[in-house]
Amino acid sequence: MTDVHYESTTAPAPEPGAEDLYAGAYETTEGRVFTVTGGDWDDITAPPEGVRERVIVNMGPQHPSTHGVLRLVLELDGETVTDCRAVIGYLHTGIEKNLEYRTWTQGVTFVTRMDYVASLSNEATYVHAVERLLGISDQIPVRANLIRVIALELARLSSHLVAIGTAGMELGHTTAMTNAFREREEVLEMIEMLSGLRLNNEYLRPGGVILDIPQGGEKKLRDLVAYLNKMLVGYHDLLEGNGVFMARLVGVGYLDLTGCMALGVTGPILRSAGLPWDLRKTQPYFGYEKFDFDVPTVDTCDAYGRFLVRFQEMWESVKIIDQALDMLEPGPVMIEDKKIGWPARLSIGHDGQGNSLDHIRHIMGESMEALIHHFKIVTEGFRVPAGSVYAATEHPKGEQGCFVVSDGGTRPYRVHMRDPSFTNLQSVAAMCIGGQVGDVVAAVASIDPVMGGVDR
Repeated sequence: MTDVHYESTTAPAPEPGAEDLYAGAYETTEGRVFTVTGGDWDDITAPPEGVRERVIVNMGPQHPSTHGVLRLVLELDGETVTDCRAVIGYLHTGIEKNLEYRTWTQGVTFVTRMDYVASLSNEATYVHAVERLLGISDQIPVRANLIRVIALELARLSSHLVAIGTAGMELGHTTAMTNAFREREEVLEMIEMLSGLRLNNEYLRPGGVILDIPQGGEKKLRDLVAYLNKMLVGYHDLLEGNGVFMARLVGVGYLDLTGCMALGVTGPILRSAGLPWDLRKTQPYFGYEKFDFDVPTVDTCDAYGRFLVRFQEMWESVKIIDQALDMLEPGPVMIEDKKIGWPARLSIGHDGQGNSLDHIRHIMGESMEALIHHFKIVTEGFRVPAGSVYAATEHPKGEQGCFVVSDGGTRPYRVHMRDPSFTNLQSVAAMCIGGQVGDVVAAVASIDPVMGGVDR
């Protein structure tokens, strides 16, 4: 809905009985506001003398370019944006509060549903924090950490492909969408192979990962690396070789390094301002210090630079996956401490679903101790020493942090997530004010917010 307001601090009130084209006049702190009601627009050719026109436009929360349920309240002077406010909360799920009523392992089921475009990255941040609180970070099997790195880079590829594809769709570049989603399907196939699910995976757990790479999985991952090395070449022409795409992005949504630092903005937005800040390099976790990869940066400070950074990061993710596959050696994928690793032992059935019959036979008929342990760790969970910790990882959209507080029980006392989409949305006003209304779509697309993480 669009509300048209005429406001003035100097125009006098109409004389009693005088003809008034405007109904519903009322005083505000900004002056008198007249609301147009009915009539023929042809009869209203201009606002009264001395009155400035202000148009308030609601973009969202159902607008297709607002990445879910984001509402932008725009104040326009003609086509120029004079004010922009982001209104959030339409997708509130109460995930953080729900975590207080579940065991530490069950918490993964909730956090994976925050930024649903990069579910595995949410799991990594939460698991990283729990493991630091447990003091077991150095006990995680090498193979488990390598599989985690592969999973996280797959999530990064999926997230960036969605960012590029949806931006293309919103800006009228349909080919960008069809190409990006074609490649994303191949990535999701690998994620499904690892975890059993395309989205909301619940694959990473405190102590390791729930399942090893299935038989033949390493070859499929190698095939994906070869496929992406071939297909990503075309994105150069898709981005840099398309004049219309560049015209919609170059110089749009400008935010320099000073603005990023003031607003706490991270991820591709920060790196498009020239700062190579990436937690995989600056504060390595899960063994990222063993990998040889670059942190792409540009100094354009605009929407175009943010998509260039994402495109270049996809190449680096492919390199990391290739290196991780070279490092893989046989070994466990869950911590040896049976009081933490859940499930203590799990194998998939012949149909690819549920538990294998051998596993069920063991815990149900061969070992009373195994049955008791399985029952207690599933229903009660493990205890985490009292204390608090903050852990952060490099989410595809920026720094994602997790602050965890434990009172020594089997459930978190408090979990709070620093979601990068939530923090980065603070920059929407700085990017849009002074620009054209048509550029708002491009600016928001370059931020790439996902409201599941914002409204957690």
